[in-house]
Amino acid sequence: MEKRLRRQAVSMFKEALKAADPVQAILRNVSVSGDNLLVGKRRYKLGAYRNIHVIGCGKAGASMAKALERLLGSRITSGLVNVKYGHLAKLKRVELNECGHPVPDEAGVEGARRIAEIAKAAGKDDLVLCVISGGGSALLPLPAAPVTLDEKQETTRLLLNCGATIHEINAVRKHISEIKGGQLSRLAWPATVASLLLSDVIGDDLDVIGSGPSAPDVSTFGRAKEILDHYGIFGKAPKSVRKRIEEGIAGKLPETPKPGARELSRTQNVVVGSNRLAVDAAVRKAKELGFRTLVLSTFVEGETKDVARVHTAIAKEILASGRPLKTPACVVSGGETTVTIQGGGLGGRNQEFVLAAVAGIAGLENTVVLSGGTDGSDGPTDAAGAIADGKTLGRAEKLGLNVNSYLANNDSYHFFEPLGDLVKTGPTNTNVIDVRLLLVG
Repeated sequence: MEKRLRRQAVSMFKEALKAADPVQAILRNVSVSGDNLLVGKRRYKLGAYRNIHVIGCGKAGASMAKALERLLGSRITSGLVNVKYGHLAKLKRVELNECGHPVPDEAGVEGARRIAEIAKAAGKDDLVLCVISGGGSALLPLPAAPVTLDEKQETTRLLLNCGATIHEINAVRKHISEIKGGQLSRLAWPATVASLLLSDVIGDDLDVIGSGPSAPDVSTFGRAKEILDHYGIFGKAPKSVRKRIEEGIAGKLPETPKPGARELSRTQNVVVGSNRLAVDAAVRKAKELGFRTLVLSTFVEGETKDVARVHTAIAKEILASGRPLKTPACVVSGGETTVTIQGGGLGGRNQEFVLAAVAGIAGLENTVVLSGGTDGSDGPTDAAGAIADGKTLGRAEKLGLNVNSYLANNDSYHFFEPLGDLVKTGPTNTNVIDVRLLLVG
């Protein structure tokens, strides 16, 4: 029974990935009819523009650019998109620049600088199409003086390691950048900008997706300092970062563009895909397979181990009382949890979620847990996530694998690898955060 449930869980996850396909996401929201380009509910007369540029960043950037090439072809004048190493597609008009993620590198800086130059060179009669997807924050690094790339990397590491949320990380990054937090639109002004966003954040907030290069920014230099203070790392941040934030608070540096800013008056932002689409697709597959389904939430966040305990408690309740669903049951959740790093192991939040669930579902019959990142890479690993069932703990103990030790060392990858329970998809060229599946047969 567990083997069948495992296969079914994997098939549901695959359906979630299909729904997050960036090309289809663009084509659902963008079309061309004659001389008209329709983006969301807005119409653009293509003949009115001297040049059409495609710029952007993100793990899904290549596929999103591919969709625009399919629609616009030779009408595209030029283009450059920063993508994660290996996340490529065959393009004719738009250049792809491979660079580092989750830690930005010099290749990313050079690409971001060239993207900024394209934006700056755009005139009033030009149309700039911007594609932004998950990973965009790290893949569009343009540190603001006096901050260097190494110093920005160190700040990012500090935030990641202390368990800061993506909203908090981006609020800080926007204020040590020359391009994030609406500043890309500021550079492109007075050109027309249409940004197509594949959301990898809870709630699809425009100013958080990719750190909002073309969206109004509600965060401030003051908020950036509050976040660093809250986690006790302001004093640990590089001197240049502290100096820039303090000068911004003192009014010596311009703030990021706020709602209603003139620089954003010619910019349109459209969310073309999100976590909800992936979750809904998994639910449809579950129903097709005969499961009673419940979407727990697409807004799930918090410490990964705590979220895992909640899911395992639900599995026990289903088996004990038939609540909130009678079997066969499938509970789906989306969103993005966080891992507070305490050890030196290898893994990611999805693998850690499943590892934290192993003990909770131990001994439960016909119970399977799967968690996977839709980008195909969970943390700095080649796995999207992991899968486990009620017998996983026993199998692990026979191999001498102690769940608590691996959990304490944040070493979920090396726990699941010898068990053959890593979920590997390869690069998916998309990213709408995570999908978690709890099946009780």
